[in-house]
Amino acid sequence: MQVVNPATGELITTVPATTLAETDAAIGRAATAFESWRAVAPADRARLLRRFAAQVDAHLDELAALEVRNAGHTVGNARWEAGNVRDVLDYYAATPERLTGRQIPVPGGLDVTFHEPLGVVGIIVPWNFPMPIAAWGFAPALAAGNTVVLKPAELTPLTALRLAELARDAGLPDGVFTVLPGEGSVVGERLVTHEQVRKICFTGSTATGTRIMAGCAAQVKRLTLELGGKSANLVFADADLDRAAATAPYAVFDNAGQDCCARSRILVQRPVYDRFLELLEPAVRAVRVEDPTRESAEMGPLISARQRATVASYVDGAEVAFTGSCPDGPGFWYAPTVLLAGSPADRHWREEVFGPVVSVLPFDDEADAVRLANDTEYGLSGSIWTRDVGRAIRVSRAVAAGNLSVNSHSSVRYWTPFGGMKRSGLGRELGPDAPLAFTETKNVFISTDQ
Repeated sequence: MQVVNPATGELITTVPATTLAETDAAIGRAATAFESWRAVAPADRARLLRRFAAQVDAHLDELAALEVRNAGHTVGNARWEAGNVRDVLDYYAATPERLTGRQIPVPGGLDVTFHEPLGVVGIIVPWNFPMPIAAWGFAPALAAGNTVVLKPAELTPLTALRLAELARDAGLPDGVFTVLPGEGSVVGERLVTHEQVRKICFTGSTATGTRIMAGCAAQVKRLTLELGGKSANLVFADADLDRAAATAPYAVFDNAGQDCCARSRILVQRPVYDRFLELLEPAVRAVRVEDPTRESAEMGPLISARQRATVASYVDGAEVAFTGSCPDGPGFWYAPTVLLAGSPADRHWREEVFGPVVSVLPFDDEADAVRLANDTEYGLSGSIWTRDVGRAIRVSRAVAAGNLSVNSHSSVRYWTPFGGMKRSGLGRELGPDAPLAFTETKNVFISTDQ
């Protein structure tokens, strides 16, 4: 498989694509390793995960540089992402010694519960955030006593392969954490259909997630899905307009808009609609789109020429309010773009563009804002801008999205749950309960009758 630098279009390297036979063999090794890994003393498993975190910490700059070259992420973002892998590993290293069951009062005996690991977990990772999304799956899975087979995206395999080497250097036993680069139709499909894989964690498009869900259903295989989004950014007339407008570009143009949490629908209350657009324009034009290796870069390129063509297809024929700028040279660049939605039926308003494009639409009152925000098949994230605490609570409860921020655009903290509603996915990642999603609860009754 060819690995290309999206900022230059140049070939970085080639990576062998894992075959079907190699995939089966790796799953077999993971199943064998599970029997010993689950038996590792909790304190020892925790210690190994902390060593893994320490290895990541010692190679943060290396991992960040790989992600800049392979995914086009800005160097600042890439450092944060590598640090997130370290922090997530550290956080879940506390799990093995704290994954406790319960004693339930019953007549005639003792009733206890255990959280048993599932076995082999298959994790299928997208190209938009290769490092952190991988860690959100493998860290709690390993902590709960499972073994992991991870398939990185075809376009961005390099950091996953390096993380596997760091896991080995940290002392994780063979077969406990395996990375298999390859085609989704080979490696990904086999993870879904193989009977020794007990759970799939998939992050990607809703269309692909639907097919994976159908495949898992044949074996009643456990499944976590984090899929698409078309998140709303609701700006009420009483909001701090200066702050709302200044932060709006980074809520959608971060990672060149290739983010399922991107607030790509801005709904503005009609009395302040024109003023908001006046404030938004200079903020958009100020976004620094440049060589992602520069410390000053705030946005890099799209991942591929194909993705750039897809993004352009949404802008063609739409009403463009204004745009930012981007380099003219080689690479898959696209300027930050603001579109005016004529109606909620516009294609760019309804579909996930997955690029640096945001659509703006006015609304009349609170009920209208909630109706428009919920008029989508997705329900992943969103923001609400208002100084009215009561309104903030009412709208937060009414908007059908798994992660909402008030007067903020933050979607992800590794210590809080993350996931979507409707066609944005199933299950939750991160937070204190994430390891439980990689276990089965077993109930045991012990009779005390003589």
